[in-house]
Amino acid sequence: MTLAPVSSNAAHYDAVIIGAGMSGLAAAVRLGMFGRKVLVLERHNAAGGLNSFYARGKRKYDVGLHALTNWVPEGAKGAPLVKLMRQLRIRREELDLCPQRGSRITMAGKNLRLNNDYEALLADVAREFPGSVDKFVALDAWIAGLDEAALEAHGGSARALLDERLGDPLLRDMLLLPTCFYGSALEDDIEVSQFAVMWRSLFREGFARPFIGVRQVIRLLTDRCREHGVERRMKCGVKRIEVRAGRAAALLLDDGTEVTAEAVYSSAGAVETMRLRSDAAPAAGAETIGRLGYAETIATYDPAAFAGFGWADTIVFFCDAERFSYRSPKELVDPRSGVVCIPNNYQYGEGRALDEGWLRVTALANHDAWCALPEEEYQARKQEWCGRLNRVARAHLPVVPDAVHDGALTSTDVFTPRTVRKFTGHLNGAIYGSTVKRRDGRTDLDNLFLIGTDQGFLGVTGAMLSGISMANLHGLKA
Repeated sequence: MTLAPVSSNAAHYDAVIIGAGMSGLAAAVRLGMFGRKVLVLERHNAAGGLNSFYARGKRKYDVGLHALTNWVPEGAKGAPLVKLMRQLRIRREELDLCPQRGSRITMAGKNLRLNNDYEALLADVAREFPGSVDKFVALDAWIAGLDEAALEAHGGSARALLDERLGDPLLRDMLLLPTCFYGSALEDDIEVSQFAVMWRSLFREGFARPFIGVRQVIRLLTDRCREHGVERRMKCGVKRIEVRAGRAAALLLDDGTEVTAEAVYSSAGAVETMRLRSDAAPAAGAETIGRLGYAETIATYDPAAFAGFGWADTIVFFCDAERFSYRSPKELVDPRSGVVCIPNNYQYGEGRALDEGWLRVTALANHDAWCALPEEEYQARKQEWCGRLNRVARAHLPVVPDAVHDGALTSTDVFTPRTVRKFTGHLNGAIYGSTVKRRDGRTDLDNLFLIGTDQGFLGVTGAMLSGISMANLHGLKA
């Protein structure tokens, strides 16, 4: 293969970051704080990546963020959220975090509360699974002994771990349900270290939301980028990474220009980054591409009518099947399990409320099946599944007659794995990326590092900590 020469006029940076998602922006802020010359490249016109927003008229829809996990009360020490704020020099009040009212896992007639109070969850385990509560406590103690953020992660199957330590298939499935939906790239399982991350972030800590949603986090990160002189180029992605002598020698951009850097941090995904390289085959990494894509429906309601619905849950993780199956479905969508999110049900404080009622429903979806549909049928099936998933979600909430519900409805929208692939570049529309994570962020190139989903930290908090950790390790300690 003949490689193109690197232009002598190429702008040079200490660090170039591919992707203006949470991990990319956090890495940029961290490096910029220490005087590094940083460039962030983003193919689309909005920052945030998998956790962004879009507008339809005057209405802004969040994408990705149901909750900012790892919430802890003010004064807590050593928590991931506290570390994040300290590393980025963000004050707690700037995030405007509002804790949840209360969430739950529901399956086979049993409910486990997730309401930012581990003792309430423990009480529910004791009530619903009295024969397993001591084993649950012992498992919690074992997980507490793991360093879930360690770069040398504890591998293995969480499903096997739960079978061994709990011995109750229903309790196992109820614990896998939220941890898989909020973090696993593996079908029917989650890796032990990632399970430990989710155990802490969902069960031991909890959920909160900025009052205006994901825009608050994006605004903070982009403001910090400006403060520290970080350059951002929107609508300008990377077409190719030129590789020479074991290094990323230059980046050829979509606009035809080139840049060079001492270090390149990619949040595009492990396989997606590999396929950008000039020395890689077009189908490189096919065996590790994630298969798990989601469809999500969003409905908004007249606020006065919505207030009478009696829907008090913040998030409901549901499974209507006898056993929890977490795999790419054969059909367009698998409605047997999923996540219901009602963003209105956070504690926003006196005099603050969302302008409309909101209902978001997330379920597993088949990327290939959605992408194979002709455009007209694609649009029709989106609308079909919008209604179907809405009805599935409402089955887990206080009953609202169809006529009342439909009369209060003000808008609907849907995204599919095809949408995710279009706007993020993730192969298969896989929300959680590759099945193989690289906790130290290293690739075989001396100056090319992974951040974000395929580095392995989870959630919005985890994504930002991924960018921070890799910037510290490869940019500030080097």
